[in-house]
Amino acid sequence: MNMRRTLGFILIWIWAYSAQAASPAPRPFVPGSMKEVASAHAGKPFILAFWSLSCIYCKANLEQLGKLLEEYPQLPLVLVSTDTVEESAAIAAVLDKYGLGQAQSWVFADSFVERLHFEIDRRWRGELPHTYFYGATHQARVVSGKLDEAETVNWIKREVVR
Repeated sequence: MNMRRTLGFILIWIWAYSAQAASPAPRPFVPGSMKEVASAHAGKPFILAFWSLSCIYCKANLEQLGKLLEEYPQLPLVLVSTDTVEESAAIAAVLDKYGLGQAQSWVFADSFVERLHFEIDRRWRGELPHTYFYGATHQARVVSGKLDEAETVNWIKREVVR
């Protein structure tokens, strides 16, 4: 009986630990989500990065952002996958791989993606990777394509670390 209790305790501990270590599922990004993200960061700088599982340059950006988040844990980072909610497990796995599992994460959850693109930025047509560097006044600098590490670090030091 003692052995069963011990084994039961170990199994419960393993289950609890694995549930704690797992990344939270990305939140559904729907019309109105952009306003929610902006208001959550009102008066504060943040990085908003759009990416996809099938985008090669996106993975390079995620790797870079993961390293920067490790170096600057206070970095306000919002990641939005343009994939589908059905791919949430794969999205979480990629974010974990790059050390971004605990970053705020969203996934497109509207079949009419053009509506989301328009709400985010009227000039954006969905090209990836697509990253916004919002200053405290929420004026954004937009980078389409691979991030320049030196420019990103300079922005973090200027806007976040101060």
